[in-house]
Amino acid sequence: MNVILLGPPGAGKGTQARLLSERRGMVQLSTGDMLRAAVAAQTEIGKAADAVMKAGGLVSDEIVVGVVGERLDMPDVAGGVVFDGFPRTTAQAEALDALLAKKGLKLGAVVNMAVDDEAMIGRISGRYTCASCGEGYHDTEKVPAKPGVCDKCGGTTFTRRKDDNAETVRARLKEYHAATAPLISYYSAAGKLSNVDGMASIPEVTAAIDAALNGKE
Repeated sequence: MNVILLGPPGAGKGTQARLLSERRGMVQLSTGDMLRAAVAAQTEIGKAADAVMKAGGLVSDEIVVGVVGERLDMPDVAGGVVFDGFPRTTAQAEALDALLAKKGLKLGAVVNMAVDDEAMIGRISGRYTCASCGEGYHDTEKVPAKPGVCDKCGGTTFTRRKDDNAETVRARLKEYHAATAPLISYYSAAGKLSNVDGMASIPEVTAAIDAALNGKE
């Protein structure tokens, strides 16, 4: 089964994609990971992407879709894939439809992880990680048992991403609503969309996604 996870930055798409791949034997496909792999392998598409990125440009939809196409030709995707962060625009969604049809594949379901913008700003801007082991924490939702000491490795140095601040998060959400949110209507019209509460706990979101996918199989 091939699945798309929709949702704004910080909604937890990456986490749920990983859990889906573990539970159902699906392959998690992130455009960033696929681009890096194509560049490293120096495929024709990878060379084109590398040239654009080295020049400081934005990788075109044509290149992104080409990278996805190359990845879908690999044997490990036979059990299905979960697209994490792709497509991002209606144009990419239409290109993906055409690509899947060309390869004789079908899109089984699209799950929209619905979230509240202001709550999302608080969720993202409160994140920080252990500099030693990468364990994630949050100012209010997940703090170390001993203040200032990582639960996992005992490290005492923590870092925050520079773009994990309220102003940047608001800008990312604005971009999401302008470019990506229209996909909700696009896939709803195609009868593929299911909505889940992305603000629920990770186990609750996981259960809701499973229920949505079971209804599409």
